[in-house]
Amino acid sequence: MPPIPVASAALEPDLPAQIGKYAVRERLGEGATSEVFLAHDAFHQRDVAIKRVRTGLAPDTPEGHYQAHFFAAEAALVGRLQHPNVVQIHDAVDDPAGPYLVMEYVPGGTLRRFCRPDALLPLAQVVEIGFKCAMALGYVARQGLIHRDVKPANILAVLRHDAVVDVKLSDFGSAMNLHAERTQVFRVGSLAYMPPEQLDGDVLDARADIYALAGVLFHLVAGRPPFEAAQQPALMHQIYHAAPPSLRELRDGVPPALDDLVRRALAKRRDDRHPDWDHFAQALAAVVAGGELPRGPLQSVLDSERFGLLRKLEFFSGFGDVELWEVVHRAQWQRHPFGDALHRRGEEGDRFHIIAQGEVEVFRDGKSVARLGAGTSVGEMAYLAPSPDLRRHSADVIVSQPATTISFTPRTLGQLGLGTLRLFDAAFIRVLVRRLHAAHEALHHPRRIL
Repeated sequence: MPPIPVASAALEPDLPAQIGKYAVRERLGEGATSEVFLAHDAFHQRDVAIKRVRTGLAPDTPEGHYQAHFFAAEAALVGRLQHPNVVQIHDAVDDPAGPYLVMEYVPGGTLRRFCRPDALLPLAQVVEIGFKCAMALGYVARQGLIHRDVKPANILAVLRHDAVVDVKLSDFGSAMNLHAERTQVFRVGSLAYMPPEQLDGDVLDARADIYALAGVLFHLVAGRPPFEAAQQPALMHQIYHAAPPSLRELRDGVPPALDDLVRRALAKRRDDRHPDWDHFAQALAAVVAGGELPRGPLQSVLDSERFGLLRKLEFFSGFGDVELWEVVHRAQWQRHPFGDALHRRGEEGDRFHIIAQGEVEVFRDGKSVARLGAGTSVGEMAYLAPSPDLRRHSADVIVSQPATTISFTPRTLGQLGLGTLRLFDAAFIRVLVRRLHAAHEALHHPRRIL
């Protein structure tokens, strides 16, 4: 990304030139208790977002008290949240001039701009966003955290050519840490997306965030939140007692499965909602798999479809959510027609394939020796072999049923994180052990194989 020019002092005379060791480029936003700046980290050669407590807040005022609490909540998470759809918090500095957080910079703004009736996203993309947020919040919940302020303004949109290609969950100042010993503030969050139990100050679990995310999805689909009122008491009354309108009445093309999913997640009683994030994410994936969503002719396969596909494959059985997302984004996904050759005998290759769908047949000297289906790998010696001679294919691998494969080269594998690489190595060991066992059985007990 090219360097961002320093903002003109004439345009922003109060813009600080420096915050700590970070050179400030521009102001990204501000609220009653904090300001957010775009700055540059010269040591790591990256742009960062700095969220600084607004100076002049007296500690004995409600604003000062809450801001100190929110800063401490986020500061406790420095380096702890490592998920592709969660904004990373790099550092927290308790500067006397104004405490500040150093965070991952995500260009593109928030989802608020897509909540207007004149700027709504395609339904398939809304479901995709919901799926990614559900996976991120599921990861957050496993860290013992309830976000408590899931709303469009706290979900950052990664844009490419003005299209949303990814999202990142941000702002953990209101998060409740179920493992913390310090006193926690209750009744925080944004009223429009707040479930009844949060309004009551009740003990919360992940179902409170499920309700909030459903409210966000409702807003993205319909261009309005589930409940609207001019006065706060009237809005609270609706949250407690009114049923949200049907999305199918507010927007054409909404499939019944999506309407039912959102309505269930917005249930007044938390026991009537999805029990956890896995169930919620699976329900979203089922909406996609059901083929009911209208989709543009040029739209590619959704990441949620690919993620769901990987989840079902035995090869990836030991992979966690973070590692699976890395595979989704780093792998090359290919569709192969009947008769296509993945490998030819005698050719040297550097690519291996994991079969996601379909089937391939292995031929040696023109004779079929094996059929391989979903969840198996072929050509892995391209990665494992210590010499070019062993990377020369010894068989023909031909598609016998139209197939989808996930392929890597040693170079693209090298771009994966160390944790993901270790999981690949473990998966390959399982594959090789099974093949050695099958070969042993074929040699010593041929009748069993036949």
